[in-house]
Amino acid sequence: MAAQPRDVVEQYVKLVATGPTDDIVALYADNATVEDPIGSEVRTGHAAIRELYAALENVAERNTELHTVKVAGKHAAVSFTLVTEFGDQRMTLSPIDIMEFDDAGKIVAMKAYWGPDDLVMEQS
Repeated sequence: MAAQPRDVVEQYVKLVATGPTDDIVALYADNATVEDPIGSEVRTGHAAIRELYAALENVAERNTELHTVKVAGKHAAVSFTLVTEFGDQRMTLSPIDIMEFDDAGKIVAMKAYWGPDDLVMEQS
């Protein structure tokens, strides 16, 4: 039985906080696309998507909080917060991700909506 979109979203948000990168990438279909943030270059396929999430591997302190998941068929809108700490820097990012799923429950497309107002950098 294919994973339900809500289950995949919850796993995704958890893995963004805990990793590893390969587990995040495994949630995506082979030829999936990611546009993060919206308006940036679209990444296609596991290798390109892995590059995006690999940046999180060097961040020892990271936490996520899932706020809202709205599912409509094979689509989900997700609001969550990612907080990372690296040295004395603290970053808080609050995106809204829009995901599309295939019949197997894999993410085939993800677009992350966030801009400068959704990213806060501060000294911790």
